[in-house]
Amino acid sequence: MPRESYQRRLEQLRTDVVGMGDLVLGRYDAAIEAAVTGDDDLARDVIEGDHEVNQRYLELEEECTELLALQQPVATDLRLVTASFKVITDLERVADLATNLAGYGGEQGGLHPAVDFRGLGESAGGMVADAVAAYESGDPDACRAVATRDDDLDERCRRASEAVVRDLLEADRERVEAERNVEMDADELAAALDDVSRALLAVRDIERVGDHAVNIAARALYMVENDDELIY
Repeated sequence: MPRESYQRRLEQLRTDVVGMGDLVLGRYDAAIEAAVTGDDDLARDVIEGDHEVNQRYLELEEECTELLALQQPVATDLRLVTASFKVITDLERVADLATNLAGYGGEQGGLHPAVDFRGLGESAGGMVADAVAAYESGDPDACRAVATRDDDLDERCRRASEAVVRDLLEADRERVEAERNVEMDADELAAALDDVSRALLAVRDIERVGDHAVNIAARALYMVENDDELIY
């Protein structure tokens, strides 16, 4: 393959990875909206549209494999191809988490009121967007900045989980006092536990989205500077 054609394929690979990032982030934003509002139709669109992300992933995986097998890239080019493969893997997993999030609220009428799920979701999504932008531009400082933000997201998710459990305990205490120690019936208890379970799962998945953003930033940093400080 002529050198010019090979370089065009590398440039197109980077462009296509960024395009997959845009697609995934669109799905993720819709999932957060569905979870927060309880929009069944929007949740269904996110869940049923996951195949599009999977197809894009498979196409880019094949392109990475062909570039590695047929062109045997070295040095900077090799790091671009291997980083791209890792980035699309993390993006595909963010899309999977988006389908989870859409289902938590979309079929049940919204998530737990004790937590600002929209704020948490937007923070994690913003980290993914910035990580993909850092991959596109090759900005090492932006890569490190994404990783730094993960500690704050983790702490906010920890506090959110505690708030959900605390709210459940407080509600149960108030009910017991109001009803003179009459226990919550089985259906009410099941409903309350379901609310808590969905909320805790949503917090966990948002935290994982942030982790995938760090992974993307780590691979972008390695691609640009041959620096693995964020990988391990």
